[in-house]
Amino acid sequence: MDVLADVVSAMRTGLSSYGRADVRAPWGLRLTQSTGATFHLILQGTCWLLPPNGEPPHALGPGDAVLLPRGAPHAIADQPTTPLVDVGLKTSGKVELPPGFDPTGGQGPRSLLLCGTYLLERERPHPLLSTLPDFMHLPASPGRHRTLHTAITLLGEEIDTGPPGSRAVIPSLVDAVLILILRAWLEQQDDYPADGWSKAMADIPVARSLELIHAQPGAPWTVATLAARVGLSRATFARRFTDAVGLPPLTYLARWRMTTAARLLREDSGSLAGVAQQIGYTSEFAFAKAFKRDFGLAPGAYRRQVTAGPETAPP
Repeated sequence: MDVLADVVSAMRTGLSSYGRADVRAPWGLRLTQSTGATFHLILQGTCWLLPPNGEPPHALGPGDAVLLPRGAPHAIADQPTTPLVDVGLKTSGKVELPPGFDPTGGQGPRSLLLCGTYLLERERPHPLLSTLPDFMHLPASPGRHRTLHTAITLLGEEIDTGPPGSRAVIPSLVDAVLILILRAWLEQQDDYPADGWSKAMADIPVARSLELIHAQPGAPWTVATLAARVGLSRATFARRFTDAVGLPPLTYLARWRMTTAARLLREDSGSLAGVAQQIGYTSEFAFAKAFKRDFGLAPGAYRRQVTAGPETAPP
């Protein structure tokens, strides 16, 4: 079971949205709080990102990726000292510029960026999302995260040249980049898995128990049965799981069942009874009661609320 892919699929609540930013220096954009996880991919040229919370500016170059999982306000500019213009990200992902501002009107070097949002669950975030920092920078370091940076290079070529079929290729590459960024970030933490999701994946019995839960969320798991399957005593397993994941095993199981139910309601038109059965409830009434307690809506009402989502914007 690919736990990371499963978690990302469950966290996604809609299609990604994006737009190209083709700019010439001098330029500086201050982005407001976004409803999604904001991303910037540097396809050509260089620029600087001014992170949230007053962190020092970060130099960005071709192949770099930036993800702000909670859409925190930040700025991006050709130089840290360039005056900033307040902008926002539309629901389409495109940068909303103030009237009269021409990002291509400068005489300096050109930069080509892909900016946009991934819609992720925020009301009930998965522990993976909760433990991510407000700002993640994956530089194009030689020999590291080659798959991620290859994807970014391909995106740059597709967007800049627009060959036949690019409108089908680009959305798939953008979606793949989210998993590639998260995977690269977790790999980057492997040397120091002191806390967060990297610690859970580095602890083999804990990682194995997560695979079991994600593979069969509807199974009648107990702490004892999970401990036995991963070769630990009940007490040792419960302690290590809670320490690594941040939740006790059965609390995580209950939350993951509801997260899975929400994904099924968003993506599948099957019956509520069928959804209940898939996550281990024999009673549709008991499932509906538990779901409403977690989401504040009955399953049917939740499904109706999320059926309409934003459409992917063309580059």
